[in-house]
Amino acid sequence: MKKSLFEIVSNIGIAKSVWKMVLRGDTSDITKPGQFINIELDGFYLRRPISVCDVNGDEVTIIYKAVGKGTEYMATLQPGVKLDVLSGLGNGFDVAACGDAPVLLGGGAGSAPMYLLAKELIKAGKKPSVIIGFNSAEDSYLEEDFKALGLDDVYTTTVDGTKGIKGFVTNAFEHLAVKPDYHYICGPEVMMKVVYDALECDGQYSFEERMGCGFGACMGCSCETKYGNKRICRDGPVLVKEEIIW
Repeated sequence: MKKSLFEIVSNIGIAKSVWKMVLRGDTSDITKPGQFINIELDGFYLRRPISVCDVNGDEVTIIYKAVGKGTEYMATLQPGVKLDVLSGLGNGFDVAACGDAPVLLGGGAGSAPMYLLAKELIKAGKKPSVIIGFNSAEDSYLEEDFKALGLDDVYTTTVDGTKGIKGFVTNAFEHLAVKPDYHYICGPEVMMKVVYDALECDGQYSFEERMGCGFGACMGCSCETKYGNKRICRDGPVLVKEEIIW
């Protein structure tokens, strides 16, 4: 974990209430996809934990949904503003654990960390498929970004059918060119439970949880696993399938 100042390079809306922010600063502690940063905002007591979407040199990209006062305030911030950031938080995904054909599943805001994961898997010689799910077309993003990485097997699902495949991420399984031998997932817990039951292969699950400190001191985000209690902010947010208790 590292505490440093990051400067906002850009902060733009990319979907309904969804914003993409690019920050410039010391990214040396961000070493794995699936990690998150914790941002201090003026006038707010708690920091805002946001998953890392991408890292490029000294720039880190995050995607967040403006759903509360803190994130709504974030959406008003302009380029040049400097933010106090804790970086390199969380354990992240283990890229080496999968076979050659993993599937990446993202639900809503959980789609963001799948992008950096896809890049790292490609770099490791893997060919992942990607399924991202949203409520409707106006909520969706990132499909073209995944395709720009050279991936052919990329699908968007929407609950109302206004874009891509109608239904949930599991409704896209039949469209996959190759049966997945491993899976990585981030999104609402109800979505992850459905995928857990539907896929027999092993996988890694990134949990979204309300946090206090974000680095394991307050114990506010502890959860029970088959291997004992774990802190989502420090021992997670990524848990392996075999240890999860629903």
